[in-house]
Amino acid sequence: MDKEYTSGGLPEQEPSETITLPSFMAGSGTLDRLVDTARDYARAAASDNTLKAYTKDWAHFARWCRMKGAEPLPPSPEMIGLYLADLASGTDPSPALSVSTIDRRLSGLAWNFAQRGFALDRKNRHIATVLAGIKRKHARPPVQKEAILAEDILAMVATLPYDLRGLRDRAILLIGYAGGLRRSEIVSLDVHKDDTPDSGGWIEIFDKGALLTLNAKTGWREVEIGRGSKDQTCPVHALEQWLHFAKIDFGPIFVGTSRDGKRASETRLNDKHVARLIKRTVLDAGIRSDLPEKDRLALFSGHSLRAGLASSAEVDERYVQKQLGHASAEMTRRYQRRRDRFRVNLTKAAGL
Repeated sequence: MDKEYTSGGLPEQEPSETITLPSFMAGSGTLDRLVDTARDYARAAASDNTLKAYTKDWAHFARWCRMKGAEPLPPSPEMIGLYLADLASGTDPSPALSVSTIDRRLSGLAWNFAQRGFALDRKNRHIATVLAGIKRKHARPPVQKEAILAEDILAMVATLPYDLRGLRDRAILLIGYAGGLRRSEIVSLDVHKDDTPDSGGWIEIFDKGALLTLNAKTGWREVEIGRGSKDQTCPVHALEQWLHFAKIDFGPIFVGTSRDGKRASETRLNDKHVARLIKRTVLDAGIRSDLPEKDRLALFSGHSLRAGLASSAEVDERYVQKQLGHASAEMTRRYQRRRDRFRVNLTKAAGL
């Protein structure tokens, strides 16, 4: 793997490692511990997935600069403009990137520059005009994943066996669907508050349902999941069954199982398991069987659960917005694959 270098030729440090004592202060046990604490907080400023993406963004940009005979630091708006143009045009063997990916790369660079003590002015004409041109020429409507509707989720859980692994996966699908959860939110749940350092939330089970407290992408929020009309499709009952038979009363809720499927491990599942589970059960349930298998797999992802809840729940939109943790109703509407778009007719209301 290539080492990253600063403009001074020194090996690049992780951004959190740049948090140190001021040069005029002598170190001490207490202050050194505070530096370590500050570094931990700095690492927690963004999710692990975001930090991994930003790290890759910086490595790609630094490598591109070296290939062009330039240095990544200090930031040069002119070079960044050329970098964006190269990403959009594509050079063999690298394909052209989508507008959303280029925008994300630029955000990653801005974050990396800030961690290294530099400010990147995204409004600089060398950056802003190139990015505006890329968006005007290449922008396309976002490709949305297909929603998993109520009848779909019922068919999907029906394909699962009633062994330990099947109980776990049934609970994942039903809790994820009823809660409108992101796949990272599903696997980050613990049994209790503060069970593990990497917890993303915990769950409390009551007579009428379950309350999830999540430290999610948009901050802390509570998600209420009521009990279903029957045990076979009730997300809370499915969760109780999994916890009971897996003998889980502490730590991560969704963990791996032994090879023979008879014992639960202590290792938290990766969020990729949720994506693979959705795709596998979609195929097994015969959903969208009118399409080739490759196209069916491409249609569904972890977001299909959130889109499914938004599209299927016949309740006031504000309740769906709260459940999904969206800051605006417009974002919630993007998840609604089927809805009465003309229920409110402003044309008639305006007298036409």
